[in-house]
Amino acid sequence: MLVRYQLTWSTPLGTLLAVEPDDDELGRSAALLTAAYNDPHNAPLLGHAEVLSERDVVSHYREVARAGGHNFLVFRDGALVADADLRRVANGTAEFAFMVAQVSAQGQGLGTRLAMMVHAYAFQILRLRRIYASVIPANTASRRVFEKLGYVVDGSPIARAWADEPDDLTLRIERAAFERAHATALAEIQIAAR
Repeated sequence: MLVRYQLTWSTPLGTLLAVEPDDDELGRSAALLTAAYNDPHNAPLLGHAEVLSERDVVSHYREVARAGGHNFLVFRDGALVADADLRRVANGTAEFAFMVAQVSAQGQGLGTRLAMMVHAYAFQILRLRRIYASVIPANTASRRVFEKLGYVVDGSPIARAWADEPDDLTLRIERAAFERAHATALAEIQIAAR
């Protein structure tokens, strides 16, 4: 039986809840996620030019899960505000990606906090050793989130294998570095099986 997790963190921005969704939860959130992925501000930063359908979004979630990844819907005080995933999970490594859905909610620290939550899960529950990220060069806001978490730029062939596009910036973080830098947050984030 598949165990799904939920992550909770009370922050100055409100109570954040990240859940690994079941099909019903994903279905209820698909329209809002699709609108966010297709938002004219978000789409180029996410690296896609084509308009996505709800079916495309649901298929992406299912494919990540089928391949052994972990998807999260992120709620603030009960409202869906973001999503994130750990994909290509294998041999103690994974790739992390996230999106703060509403443009008006971006730049307020929400991305950093939700990323911190998912990294706590990745390092404490999955016991990953290293996580990679691939960032479009123009997406300076995402790069700032990764830098706040402690990611470093990594242009090695191993890191470049995680790049989504040839000109993407690749970054990585090690579990020990994350745990040292964010011990206080790790003590506050609650992780539980659902």
